[in-house]
Amino acid sequence: MSQRISGVSHPEGVTLSTARTALPVDLDEAAHRCLVAGFDGTTAVPDTLKRLVDRGLGAVILFTRNVQDAEQVRRLTDTLRALRPDLLVGIDNEGGGIGHLVSAGAPEVPGSFALGVADDLDLTARCADALAGHLATLGITASYAPVADVQHLPDNPIVRTRAFGTDPELVSRHTAAWIAATEARGIASCAKHFPGHGGTVTDSHHELAVDPRPYDELDLTPFRAAIAAGVPMLMSAHVVFPALDANRPATLSRRILRDLLRDELAFDGVLVSDALEMKAIADRYGEAAGARIALAAGADQVIVAVPDLEVTLGCRDAVLDALRTGTLPDERVGEAAGRVRRLAERYAAPAAEVAAWDAGAGLEAARRAVRSRSGPVPVRGAHVVDLFPPPHPALNWGGEDLLTELRAVDPTATGTCVTGEPADPAALVDGIARLARDTPLVVATCDAGLYPWQAGLRDALLARRPDAVRVATGLPDDGTLCSYGRGKVNLRAVAEALAGV
Repeated sequence: MSQRISGVSHPEGVTLSTARTALPVDLDEAAHRCLVAGFDGTTAVPDTLKRLVDRGLGAVILFTRNVQDAEQVRRLTDTLRALRPDLLVGIDNEGGGIGHLVSAGAPEVPGSFALGVADDLDLTARCADALAGHLATLGITASYAPVADVQHLPDNPIVRTRAFGTDPELVSRHTAAWIAATEARGIASCAKHFPGHGGTVTDSHHELAVDPRPYDELDLTPFRAAIAAGVPMLMSAHVVFPALDANRPATLSRRILRDLLRDELAFDGVLVSDALEMKAIADRYGEAAGARIALAAGADQVIVAVPDLEVTLGCRDAVLDALRTGTLPDERVGEAAGRVRRLAERYAAPAAEVAAWDAGAGLEAARRAVRSRSGPVPVRGAHVVDLFPPPHPALNWGGEDLLTELRAVDPTATGTCVTGEPADPAALVDGIARLARDTPLVVATCDAGLYPWQAGLRDALLARRPDAVRVATGLPDDGTLCSYGRGKVNLRAVAEALAGV
């Protein structure tokens, strides 16, 4: 990291390096409006973050690390807004286990795929309303949801049950319903990941992803629907689309962000980048260069979600330096900051009163999805083997397991949970076969096509017990039951079907 030179304070409250040319105060503030910062802590606000807020920081993004319980979160958001009332406070809040507010009492709703299977727009709206209502009670007024991607490829590793489905028209309907319900609560929604992450076989958290399809096969329909529904924010994808720009991912592409999104699709809301520390950007460009290029390409805000505020400062400094040299035009940053200000005028202040939401909508939706397929005869007292991958570190799926939910409705059930490839698969299969010798056997997998160890264990168990009931807790496979997600209510709905309740 480059050496930092001590700054001097200016009457306007702006701190600028003594070795650099001072920017006008309004331009410095505009540059800070274009940043969304993550941070560490649940009560005290770091001094570095306070200084960023004082200079105009546009938004903060909260994660599990910032959450203890509901009262603490509300105190934290009040503290942040006391620093500056127009600071936006956002969070990823997709539902279905993709979220950070479990310990703050978040409503239990299934992942989007289950909502698409139920295909009831009112039910989708009630689930979105529950999540948005809860955010309003916490003083969080920006939600980086819904996922408007189409689950296009079976081996896509990152979208999957986060999407409403595989059909662009269905995804469009439910995306619009989610946005309308969120807007009605006074919460800013954000459709992601433009122009679509469902046609890739790579997780952009880990490396740059590519969607090789021609332009007329890309999944733009849900984003058109989101714009028509008045979505105030879109989030860009760290994905290369050769049909649109063969050289840069969407987040850094003027052709995609300006020519396609602004000019062709006529979106005039806030375009925010996905997190710059994701390896698709960080490993190839670096976060600081990514911030500069993204804003020049047409983004209005860039997210730096890591708690290390030195990374955010590096991105900020790169933007300020680009403004000083003219690499990043003043007009571009002024345009972006204007959009962020308008967003803050609509959404920064939380509602004074929050109406109740339908706490049962999530379980109703999960049950409807599970019962969309023919189920087995109930198998009470079963031994359930739940195979699932470790939680994704960026998405904070909480590691809920089917055995816990099954025992809640059938205390006679037993089971084995396996998260990650076992050291001795053969010994594990032998042990399970002994434990389940005199009981019904349930074998549950989660996207076994992506995880060969799951497929191997499943097949070995079925060879011993061809009578076993098969369950899929990710996308559907050849199993008898499918939950279409691993959120708590998804697993509870499967458990109820297994127990016959």
